[in-house]
Amino acid sequence: MKALLNVIWLVFGGLVLALGYAAAGIICCILIVTIPWGIASFRIAGYALWPFGRTVVDKPGAGGWSVLGNIVWIVVAGIWLAISHVLTAIAQAITIIGIPLAIANLKMIPISLLPLGKDIVPSDARYPTYQRA
Repeated sequence: MKALLNVIWLVFGGLVLALGYAAAGIICCILIVTIPWGIASFRIAGYALWPFGRTVVDKPGAGGWSVLGNIVWIVVAGIWLAISHVLTAIAQAITIIGIPLAIANLKMIPISLLPLGKDIVPSDARYPTYQRA
């Protein structure tokens, strides 16, 4: 079921979303100072391609720099990404087939809002909180 939902997700917005995050990652990596946000954007792009069957957990050992970086991210891009995910989820939830896609879109809000200090792990792992991808 996860594979079917991932294919539907990919066709109806996942590919465009992943390409957008990848483009943002490339721009951030070109600007040297913003490389941590670029790496986070690439991680989110991979998650945007296949969100079903994966979940976001806190990265062990993430410290104060992640908090500071997340504050900068919220001001610059995070709030706008979260708003766009909510608006897209509302549009997807109009149809019955789109409801799981809308839920997946809402599931992406925490990592698009606070990307630093997070890991993406398989959700079928025994203890996903304690495992890294």
